[in-house]
Amino acid sequence: MKIYGLKNCDTCRKALKSLSSAELVDIRTTPMPIELLTRAHAQFGADLVNRRSTTWRNLEQSERSRPELELLATHPALMKRPLIETSDGSLYLGWAANVQAALI
Repeated sequence: MKIYGLKNCDTCRKALKSLSSAELVDIRTTPMPIELLTRAHAQFGADLVNRRSTTWRNLEQSERSRPELELLATHPALMKRPLIETSDGSLYLGWAANVQAALI
């Protein structure tokens, strides 16, 4: 199981602590494979972009209007975190109670 997120993200650390067999992939230092990013975008759509983040608020309007996949490739911190990929290829976004119930 892989957790895609940021090593200094509290939510990602909580998920990693609860999922002891998981591996954290810091998306700032190791970009997500484009195939995975495309699959996650197809499944979660606009929810994949965290529009409440500081990174989003600091973007200029022209930057915000770019396609979501381009934005995420350029600004990985914009992704809602964590994105969890299980060994069977299933994807989960965030660390809400429903995700925790499915994975723990």
